[in-house]
Amino acid sequence: MASKLFPFIIDLGKGSGFRMQRFKRPLIEAMIQLKETNSISFHVPGHKNGMISNLPLDFQLALRYDFTELEGLDDLHEPAGVIAEAEQKLADLYGAEQSFFLVNGSTVGNLAMIYATCQKGDTVIVQRNAHKSIFHALELTGADPVFVSPAWDSKKMAASMVASTDIQQAIEEYPTAKAVILTYPTYYGQTGTDLQKIIKLAHAANIPVLVDEAHGAHFVVGTAFPTSALALGADVVVHSAHKTLPAMTQASFLHIRSKLISAEKIMHYLQMLQSSSPSYLLMASLDDARAYAEAYTIEDQQYFMKERMRFIEQLQGVSKLEVVESDDPLKLLLRIEGYSGFNLQKQLEKTGVFTELADPYQVLLVLPLLKLNAENRFHEAGEKIKLAVAAITRNERTQFEVLPSIDQGISRLTIGFSQLHDMEKEWIHYESAVGRIAAGSIIPYPPGIPLVIAGEQVTVAHVQALRQYLQMRAKFQGAIEVDQSKIFVVKERTEE
Repeated sequence: MASKLFPFIIDLGKGSGFRMQRFKRPLIEAMIQLKETNSISFHVPGHKNGMISNLPLDFQLALRYDFTELEGLDDLHEPAGVIAEAEQKLADLYGAEQSFFLVNGSTVGNLAMIYATCQKGDTVIVQRNAHKSIFHALELTGADPVFVSPAWDSKKMAASMVASTDIQQAIEEYPTAKAVILTYPTYYGQTGTDLQKIIKLAHAANIPVLVDEAHGAHFVVGTAFPTSALALGADVVVHSAHKTLPAMTQASFLHIRSKLISAEKIMHYLQMLQSSSPSYLLMASLDDARAYAEAYTIEDQQYFMKERMRFIEQLQGVSKLEVVESDDPLKLLLRIEGYSGFNLQKQLEKTGVFTELADPYQVLLVLPLLKLNAENRFHEAGEKIKLAVAAITRNERTQFEVLPSIDQGISRLTIGFSQLHDMEKEWIHYESAVGRIAAGSIIPYPPGIPLVIAGEQVTVAHVQALRQYLQMRAKFQGAIEVDQSKIFVVKERTEE
């Protein structure tokens, strides 16, 4: 009999493309076996297999699998059984020397890979449009970042990838750098063409390449998708399995294949940084996500690409709507001339279509990695999008200028993270902040890429971008008081 939580463990149905004899899910199978013993819990967690929970029934059903490190279920921090087997299958799929399940999101993977390569005072070369978790890791380690600004992609209206020539210049200027840290693909699905060349340049200088590939866990499934950074030679790659594979939120992977970084160091920091009580539900979803990717067939890929193109054609038939494709087929951008992405997003939500993010120019869709015969709601979504666009009125037009990328070439912080802690700070109106030093990062969220980094000098371009974001009621995290239009800066010294 199939499990209610994991209904495909025994019988996946005709035409599912999932052959259990090939694509075993060892952790899930062990969890189901334990659940079916109807054991009595005198162990943590306190809900006792859901018996004393007041959560809705659907939640309680999931709690029956919310185990701890019981006999037969292995231990994430010292895997020797089913978790070790599941992680080995993961490494085999991605071509890694060793792969790890992450239950604290890609954030903990980014922290671990940076801790394993950098110490206080070490110089590291960092792609400027990185996720905030990269900057948090640099601050925690005390590393000294050298930022390389990416090119501005005028078609995608977003910062793209860094150029190999800029990385080469950074390596020449800072030959003792301990790592090159890149984001691939960008949140918007751009991959560029220089990654393999960048990796070779770094390795020629004996510098490891660390890649936050949060949005590329699915690249391994077929040639319709970009090539993974791991396959291109990166030393450590982190994947958010929950972003594009069917894993639960927070569930991620880390892979290592390197002559420059030891897996033991990575493991050491993961043991320190990850929860000592890892969620078995999250780990089960990782086991399942790996199997989903492993079982993805050529027929699945062809079906997805065909349905994706039908969806695009449907959207292209919607008056006023512009559809922009990205390097990653899972990403689509939608725009309406003269309307902000924030306005478009609100209209889409009224019809029941929820997008990944909005920015001043557009909304971003993350498409499902469909398999043959999977539930497909593309046509329904297209009809709802058509209704939403038709409902947008002329008085919702937004006057805004297209802002260029805040391109600072190769740059460093004006004041390092460690120095900032002991300095006096104050809140001031952002319009008065040009020339001041940001005391904290200002982060439009999503995508979680800092507009201003703590320790940077605030520029006219920063203020222009902030003005536009605030006018459009964007959401922020970090050192900004949106209601008062204030940001946190280092207090200027006064002459006595």
